Amino acid sequence: MEPVNNRHRVLVDAIEKRISANYYDPAHLLPDSGLTELVRLATLAPSAFNFQNWRFIAVRTPEAKRKLWEAAGRQAKVLEASATFIICGQLPDHSVLPERLRPSVEAGFMPEATSVLWVRGANALYTGNARMQRDEAIRSATFGAATLMFAAAANSLATGAMVGFDPDEVVREFGLGPDEVPVLLMTVGRTLPDNWPQKPRRPLQEVLEFA
Repeated sequence: MEPVNNRHRVLVDAIEKRISANYYDPAHLLPDSGLTELVRLATLAPSAFNFQNWRFIAVRTPEAKRKLWEAAGRQAKVLEASATFIICGQLPDHSVLPERLRPSVEAGFMPEATSVLWVRGANALYTGNARMQRDEAIRSATFGAATLMFAAAANSLATGAMVGFDPDEVVREFGLGPDEVPVLLMTVGRTLPDNWPQKPRRPLQEVLEFA
């Protein structure tokens, strides 16, 4: 690997210093422009066929926080964080692909014929395959969530990924569509000193294999 330069160091630091926060400064308010920028960066994550099949709901008003707090087992961090994102994956639908691939065709690097082939390929891969559709929704949402997490860390914000919530209640309270899966919640804000540092990881020889 090449030496890490200063710009790359920011990303490496974000990865190495990221924590899963449970305690947030409730006085810290992240403006909508800041939340928007995090999502802009999150949507630079990859998705199959460039489906971009995700949606991010930024829960930041007291009323909305209270609803999500109830759906998430009354975990205090939902109320105390600046916001909590509901990160949704959408079941892939090949009929939306021509529109989503159009900017790549118009930019000149994707031939129109390639776009047509991708649409056919997505149709063959997902149509009638409920398991594949759900798996892809979860994959895309997870890629987006991970990118948002490190974008926040690079901007000196803490996050906490959460799976402890009632998905049916989230669907009902926040109006998710029948094609949307609430994959995880992610709190974001400024931490308090009581948070643990990043927990030690397993030795690499236990998780890495060369083939």
